Amino acid sequence: MKLHEFDLNLVNLKDKQHEYDYKLNDDFFNLFEQNLVNGGNLTAHLVLDKSSLLLNLAFNIKGVINITCDRSLENFDFPVDINQNLLIRYGNEELELDENVLQILPGTQKINLAQHLFDYIGLTIPMKKLHPRFAADEAGEGDILIYSTATSSDETLSGNPDEVEPIDPRWNILKNISKN
Repeated sequence: MKLHEFDLNLVNLKDKQHEYDYKLNDDFFNLFEQNLVNGGNLTAHLVLDKSSLLLNLAFNIKGVINITCDRSLENFDFPVDINQNLLIRYGNEELELDENVLQILPGTQKINLAQHLFDYIGLTIPMKKLHPRFAADEAGEGDILIYSTATSSDETLSGNPDEVEPIDPRWNILKNISKN
């Protein structure tokens, strides 16, 4: 698989709706120098609405990616279902106006979509990548062990909500500041 397979040729495109399909597999992820995704099996469906002023690209990416669990370092399949839009307008210079808005020159022949597809997939990966067997623990459904340095003789553990821990007398001086 080569990057040019993801080129969108703008030459001779009529002002109407066009549809494209891409297969994103392990070869696709090997095109990028990264360690975020180990591989995957996805399909990307692109609906392109072309007009004389702009291009509206609607991506739908579905499938699974293989990522590494942060807790156990095991690889697991993570389901992906992405819907993203990219607007491309014509202007007097090439700019990225927003994460989803690009400006290109009117004479641009082609646009490569590979990096956009990879970025959309990368943005769906959670910050904390956990194998599904650990998901119940994180959701609070599993056994959770909470550590505390308090002892049973501490007043905070007495169980009586009416008992208030005594305040250090040095802090009482601060109460007078607000009265002045």
